[in-house]
Amino acid sequence: MDDMAGGVSVPNDLEAFWMPFTANRQFKKAPRLFVSAEGMYYTTHDGRQVLDGTAGLWCVNAGHARPKIVEAIRHQATVLDYAPPFQMAHPGGFEVASRLAGLLPGDLDHVFFTNSGSESVDTALKIALAWQRARGEGSRTRLIGRERGYHGVGFGGISVGGMVANRKQFGTLLGGVDHIRHTHDLEHQAYSRGQPDWGAHLADDLERLVQLHDASTIAAVIVEPFAGSAGVLLPPKGYLEKLRAICDRHGILLIFDEVITGFGRLGRFSAAELFGIQPDIVTLAKGLTNGSVPMGAVVVRKPIYEAFMHGPEHLVELFHGYTYSAHPLACAAALAAFETYREDGLFTRAAELGPYWEDAVHSLKGEPHIIDLRNMGLLAGIELEPRPGEPARRAFDAFLACYEAGVLIRTTGDIIALTPPLIIDKPEIDRLIDTVRTVLRGID
Repeated sequence: MDDMAGGVSVPNDLEAFWMPFTANRQFKKAPRLFVSAEGMYYTTHDGRQVLDGTAGLWCVNAGHARPKIVEAIRHQATVLDYAPPFQMAHPGGFEVASRLAGLLPGDLDHVFFTNSGSESVDTALKIALAWQRARGEGSRTRLIGRERGYHGVGFGGISVGGMVANRKQFGTLLGGVDHIRHTHDLEHQAYSRGQPDWGAHLADDLERLVQLHDASTIAAVIVEPFAGSAGVLLPPKGYLEKLRAICDRHGILLIFDEVITGFGRLGRFSAAELFGIQPDIVTLAKGLTNGSVPMGAVVVRKPIYEAFMHGPEHLVELFHGYTYSAHPLACAAALAAFETYREDGLFTRAAELGPYWEDAVHSLKGEPHIIDLRNMGLLAGIELEPRPGEPARRAFDAFLACYEAGVLIRTTGDIIALTPPLIIDKPEIDRLIDTVRTVLRGID
């Protein structure tokens, strides 16, 4: 094997690694390997610089190899590499939890640590079910998700999720799950700037499920404030507010999956803050450590936590947890990430750059193959018309062409998602958008 930047440059054998969410056969014929990264750019195994238009996977919000984060991880590994989280602890977990509680609105002030967004979702669902039981509402066992929602890849997450490809291979999934309609309608919403004006009434679909199942059977509703992995599907104006009101009316917990929307993507720390809505539970991950160490979190309102704090004090209140909950290296990375976000003003940078980003994205209107453009904060969805009989092929070809042109984008079906690190500047925005423009003009 060849070494580059202290690691492997080109492995001798690609076969053993079964890659996630990847066309493995295609990749292994022409591998795309990153060997280092700094700021806005990756370096490939053949020495090319690639502009990161996706913040890794929605997670490297402060850019790559930030010095404070790098040094915090290095130092923590020399001091305390691991501490058991069951019946023991280390100071870092409490500090990260306090910081998160201070950043989220209202009484969202108790934090349960996980290691990924998928674990955060499954943890939130379990807490919701257990809380209903703890307060004497044990008949509330039904969980409600949304069509085209993405909530990770655990059995709970794919059950409440609504992306067909993520569900169809895995049988009947969890019982007692239903879904409200998704919010995306090209006829009424195409080329919206920011939140669409049309669609608040779609939240009323939850009332349909209340009538079908009865509120006494429903524990929680989980939604992404905007659907990310399904292709940047934005909430219509008034939709989330209406969903909150319906949940309040029927005693249903509202869970915001903020794994993507947390940590500044929309111009505020969280979507809950941006929209002025108080969810009962929030799931976090990705930007929590700037993608540097796996870590997730579930934040619950005070009454949810307190409902479990009864009975003999020596007994476990919630039989749930992970070997690596509040891992010392992850906590060190998270604390350093918080400082980096604060020093660079990154929780509000998306709001400051938003108008320039919006104009740049919508300058693509009229380019070949585009049937919709949508934006909010520092994210965009570029929806392409599928090739007849070849769904997702046109977007995948655009992905490969952008990579060859030195820009990393992400595709889901026939939708291009752009979600750059929040440190992006205007010339880099221009390059990102112009590369997409040139590529779309050059493909069938």
